[in-house]
Amino acid sequence: MKIKNLLMCLAAALAQTAHAWVDTRAVPPEPRPSGLSEHWQNGVFMEVFVRGYQDSDGDGIGDLRGLIQRLDYLKMLGISGLWLMPITASSDHDHGYATMDYRRIEPAYGTLADFDALIREAHRRGIGIVMDYVINHASWQFPPFQQAVADRASPWRSWFVWNPDPGPGWNIWDKYPWYDASRQPWTWTGDLKDLPQPAPGAPDTYFGTFGPAMPDFNLRNPDVVRYHEDSLRFWLNRGLDGYRLDAAPHLIENNAKDWNDQPESRALTKHFQDLIKSYPGRYVVCEATADPIAYGRPELCGGAFAFNLNYDLVKAAKGDADAVQRVADYHRTMLPTMATFLHNHDIFTGRRLWDQLHGDEARYRLAAASYLLLPGTPFVYYGEEIGLAGIDGKDASDDAPLRAPMSWTPSGGFSTNPQPFRPLALNRSQHNAESQQRDAGSLFNFYRELIALRRASPSLTVGTYERGQVQGTAWQFTRRHGRELSLVAINYGDAPVTVTVDALPRRARAIALLPRGVAPLRTDSNGQAKAVLPPLSVRVYRLQLPE
Repeated sequence: MKIKNLLMCLAAALAQTAHAWVDTRAVPPEPRPSGLSEHWQNGVFMEVFVRGYQDSDGDGIGDLRGLIQRLDYLKMLGISGLWLMPITASSDHDHGYATMDYRRIEPAYGTLADFDALIREAHRRGIGIVMDYVINHASWQFPPFQQAVADRASPWRSWFVWNPDPGPGWNIWDKYPWYDASRQPWTWTGDLKDLPQPAPGAPDTYFGTFGPAMPDFNLRNPDVVRYHEDSLRFWLNRGLDGYRLDAAPHLIENNAKDWNDQPESRALTKHFQDLIKSYPGRYVVCEATADPIAYGRPELCGGAFAFNLNYDLVKAAKGDADAVQRVADYHRTMLPTMATFLHNHDIFTGRRLWDQLHGDEARYRLAAASYLLLPGTPFVYYGEEIGLAGIDGKDASDDAPLRAPMSWTPSGGFSTNPQPFRPLALNRSQHNAESQQRDAGSLFNFYRELIALRRASPSLTVGTYERGQVQGTAWQFTRRHGRELSLVAINYGDAPVTVTVDALPRRARAIALLPRGVAPLRTDSNGQAKAVLPPLSVRVYRLQLPE
């Protein structure tokens, strides 16, 4: 712990040194297979906030060694991949997206040796690792930016976007994105409202899409692009299995009107995807709220989060018939490369699922089934599988309530430190991993059963989505792969409903896979079957197609 604290102090000292060194050396490619299964990225991922997952040394902060200790739990749950929120050194040490060094581990999380051990141990369990990579911007404490501010003749000046007179009309998320570099130093607070306000037209004005603490890179500069190429290779060469590319549509801004999702941003995204996938078996997923479907295509990012679908999945679980129809319509044309989720680390995607559903476990299960049994790559947010509740936040826009410590035991189990970095969830006495594993009827075991069913069924993993039909608040569809056909039926309503399924094999028998013990279905001479769905229920059946 003393060594770890010393490393953190050294990192802080470097951050305050304007001319601190940062590694910009070229990194030659070393593409090697990961040893994971060919289709590992088609499994279920978990998004992990390392700071909030498991503390291994008692300082109250989660770390890589703590995550290694929990890999057996993740394997037991059936997780195939982990998305790690930023683990590189940052100026705020929590938010993580203000990157201070692209080739160094956040000191509180551990060392490069710990990272190598995590990759090795995860691969030994068949789990792949992708991590956040922030291309659009750096921290204001990123040494090249500090040097660019200190000396206008610095070669680092061209790494960032400067304009002494950007002109009117700029408005990104209700704020002016040009900031006066002379108003330093700043202290990171995690709340950009507390930072100095910009002085429009100031003589030393730089661009920051996400606020003054995070200046945008000038990605028109080939040297900047090369730096990111080399930094991406730095981690890939160590065995990393891919990336989540943060804020992909914001790489290039052309003017006050044309700043979002520009053609140049798409070209750069494809360029970085090609580099990453030149390594065998790697996976790329983009954060692209502007046009998720476009970024999910192979000719752009190759994978993207299905933003907005998450809202309708939760509304459907609450019994909103219109939302059920929208979810069904979405999947009729959905790309299999889309990454589905119920919520994540950003408050704009919603509060924790437990809080959104007010602890209604029946509807919680319907929400889980609604994306774990459908096409795409599902991303479970850490703690979702046990019903982890959020904690109180400062205001409705605060992300902190979503990023609290994981509940491992009734008393917490996250750290031996009585004062962890953030308060523990109030529902931890029942909704903790230890208690949930022991209870056969728990949320954890429901998630585990769903994930195991998906993993064992090619039709549910990579199969097509067919014959989706909505009847009020009931939805049924089939998933097909080769000769395997799975029928899924979900009733989001409070009353039983009978659904008719058409175009199945004639006089066939459909075995119930979920829940076990339900009577099988039989199709008639027209290939029809009727299924009675109890209130708030999900059914999965398997048919074997004839030769």
